Amino acid sequence: MVEGGRPAAPALTDADDQYAVVTHGLTKRFGRIVAVDRLDLRVRRGELYGFLGPNGAGKSTTLRMLCGILEPTEGEGRVLGIDLRRDPERVKSAIGYMSQRFSLYDDLTVEENLMFYARVYMVPRADRAARIQQMLRLGDLGGYPRQLAGQLSGGYRQRLALTCALVHGPRLVFLDEPTAGVDPVSRRTFWAVVRRLADEGTTILVTTHYMDEAELCDTLGFIYQGRLIAHGSPAEIKAETFARPVIELQPVDARAAADALAEWDAVEEVVRAGARVRLIAARSDLQVGAVRDYLAARGVRVEWANEVEPNVEDLFVSFVDRERKARVREQLRALGPAGR
Repeated sequence: MVEGGRPAAPALTDADDQYAVVTHGLTKRFGRIVAVDRLDLRVRRGELYGFLGPNGAGKSTTLRMLCGILEPTEGEGRVLGIDLRRDPERVKSAIGYMSQRFSLYDDLTVEENLMFYARVYMVPRADRAARIQQMLRLGDLGGYPRQLAGQLSGGYRQRLALTCALVHGPRLVFLDEPTAGVDPVSRRTFWAVVRRLADEGTTILVTTHYMDEAELCDTLGFIYQGRLIAHGSPAEIKAETFARPVIELQPVDARAAADALAEWDAVEEVVRAGARVRLIAARSDLQVGAVRDYLAARGVRVEWANEVEPNVEDLFVSFVDRERKARVREQLRALGPAGR
């Protein structure tokens, strides 16, 4: 179910144990700065959940609270049924966590890194060798067991970091922008592993800035300035929340078309992609013919134009732009007539 604005949720009950992650009013303040603002979050067991938002939106702070690293200022939450505030150390041992930065040991080999984390997570001694071999196969690292981690390429380093987070067999894994700075081929390979884990029943909550990665998730949550502003499957959000047309066209002069469309109040966002232009309408009744006529009146000829299905990037841009405008209106109302 799609939720917008500030989603409301009841206080936590025993029924919420069906979720791998559940929070009610989760808040984190740093002095006067509110990094996470009364977050109500539900992540079902066994799903791949994408957590999206611009830089500074509160994604990483949320993950650190859910991992038991940061103590919430207010609110409550459970991770795998464990109370975040009462037993954060137990949360840490029950989950896997992969941070934005490569946090393994460059002067240890692939196998030594896996052994180190197997010990940290207290994998039984009798099971360690088998678990390490399983992780080498999972990450396609079988040819590199004695390679120093610091000598691996970016893609293999990320795969090693993921397998270290999985070596103890957690039922829930947090991935914080796991493929930042990794080439497209390595990203695709990494996500094939993540998708397989989710299909086999591991719950995965991932933050990402790559919209093609977000399309692979079962459920998406959009966070902006610490608030969850939309939640649902990609299809639900597109169908129920995004009611305005997205139009793609190929003009003879893409730059002139983009410049003209950017000045039109019927258009919310314009993006150039090579010789094509993609626009998000500001209202639901904008039609392809009107776009052609608008550009023709300004001397810009269009070879073709079609209405297309919105993608996750369109949703992301639209949600953030809507929230920014709403905040500006709130500030103006607070100022009163003098502020206008």
